[in-house]
Amino acid sequence: MARERRIGRREFMKQGAALVAGAAFPLVIPSAALGLSGRPSPSNRLTMGVIGTGGMGLGDMRSFLWHDRVQVVAVCDVDRPHREEAKGVVEKHYADHAPSGGFKGVDAYGDFREVLAREDLDLVCIATPDHWHAPIAAAAARAGKDIYCEKPLTRTVAEGRALSDLVRRTGRVLQVGSQQRSDRRFRLACELVRNGRIGTLQTVRVTLPAGATTGLHPAEPVPEGFDYDRWLGPAPWGPYTKERCHYNWRHQWDYAGGELADWGAHHLDIAHWAMGLDRSGPVEIGGTAEWPKEGLWDMPVHFEVTYRYANGVTVIATDHRSDRSVTFEGTAGTVAVSREFIRTTPESLAKTRFGPGEVRLYESTWHHGNFIDAVIGRRDPVAPAEVGHRSASVCHLGNIALRLGRKLRWDPARERFVNDPAADRWLARAYRAPWRI
Repeated sequence: MARERRIGRREFMKQGAALVAGAAFPLVIPSAALGLSGRPSPSNRLTMGVIGTGGMGLGDMRSFLWHDRVQVVAVCDVDRPHREEAKGVVEKHYADHAPSGGFKGVDAYGDFREVLAREDLDLVCIATPDHWHAPIAAAAARAGKDIYCEKPLTRTVAEGRALSDLVRRTGRVLQVGSQQRSDRRFRLACELVRNGRIGTLQTVRVTLPAGATTGLHPAEPVPEGFDYDRWLGPAPWGPYTKERCHYNWRHQWDYAGGELADWGAHHLDIAHWAMGLDRSGPVEIGGTAEWPKEGLWDMPVHFEVTYRYANGVTVIATDHRSDRSVTFEGTAGTVAVSREFIRTTPESLAKTRFGPGEVRLYESTWHHGNFIDAVIGRRDPVAPAEVGHRSASVCHLGNIALRLGRKLRWDPARERFVNDPAADRWLARAYRAPWRI
């Protein structure tokens, strides 16, 4: 039965690829175009496993549940309450939309390797803590699965280079969860910059949340149903405390990159998109930071990082109490954009109509749907692996400069610091056995 289902989906994907061949934009293939009526039958849907079902994982999963070409068949989390909640969400969604009013058939796992071993699985959604992104995504690519992975794509520059190369070699489709690329406001802002509507771009100002602090926390008993050793995975061992794990891992170097990586992966990604450098990087990085004086969380509380690019543009990333935006400053105007607004100087720029021959960027209006379109058409999504790697890298470079406390020069082609072996040592981190990318 598993083999018959897989052949059905593969044939469906071939039909979809033929229909979209040569098209210059992503689209959803209507059911009628494939000779189907209404929602495709299970044998014609792409099967998905969701790995990491905490807050972001649940959000991604709920979006995929509404896609009529996706069937979520597996959920996975090292925390039993998380995976049980996810299993319940999936089964309720499908039961609510089933003619019989009932549905069972979602498998729950505590080990992602069991999910990837399923031959009937086409796709995975990875929404684990950052330190697990690269190892799981690499294993998924080797297992022949297409991948939706939350941002930042990786925890280190070396991971990103290895993963992007692996995705290309295996022919997998990978979409990074940089959903601002599927927001019309950010796309418009980038098109205004790319088409010279604000004159020559000079400075980009990126505002991000400030970091956070906590105290010293004694070891606590590991909660029942939580596989703490697997949660740590490739990261160094440390005693369990709830302040180390769910959500709080963002503030710790062993698992993430602080707010510079968490929100920076979004906004610095937009800065690259607007400059046309989303497959490159800066040539110089420097900055200052205020670090926690004590406590478990060890990422900067306040920071300012200045990136200089070969085109002469300066990008300045700073923490801000409330603002989360990207502002492009040119010789003839400005454009500021966030998830709530787009503001231009002069105001008329916001109503710009682009003409023939002007730069129009990849248009996506639903990030999760764009991933499925790309899988069907076997093409790059709006945020592919190489772009996600470069956007994550600029965050990592900023953190390295802050940790070393000095200005660094970077070669974006070689992805090495210039004549600085001491800085190069920060481009990768050791993995705890037996994990690897």
